[in-house]
Amino acid sequence: MLRILMLCLLASPAWLCAAEAPPQVNGAMTVNVYQARQLHALGAVFIDVRPRHEWAWGHVEGAVHMSLAREFFGLSRTEWPRSVPLVVYCNSEVCPASAEAVRLAVAWGYQQVFYFREGYFAWMLADFPQEKGQINSIATLNAQAH
Repeated sequence: MLRILMLCLLASPAWLCAAEAPPQVNGAMTVNVYQARQLHALGAVFIDVRPRHEWAWGHVEGAVHMSLAREFFGLSRTEWPRSVPLVVYCNSEVCPASAEAVRLAVAWGYQQVFYFREGYFAWMLADFPQEKGQINSIATLNAQAH
């Protein structure tokens, strides 16, 4: 029985990656779902750092997809304006990828970084605007920043 349990745990990479995200990140402001909604209404750039397949299932309306493993490092380029407000999110509090992305954005000099720790699941449960399947390019960030 113990062998079967161990085999099941090892066969599930999502289980191994799940970890509690930190409650805050130095240099950024942690926001809840209602504060995130206000930032959305004000035109802040939402960045979804989840894997592409999770993005396709659903995401915050107008968000830019930048998986932490690939596209997110494009934000380190010097031509992006550092004053643009960024709201970074993942699935939920059990997804530390958004905290790491926020830490990187702050280190790269972004001045208005918001850590939406509750993530997409909270957004979805609040029935706030969502989209499915569409992949926005990094050019969207450039258009919204100007």
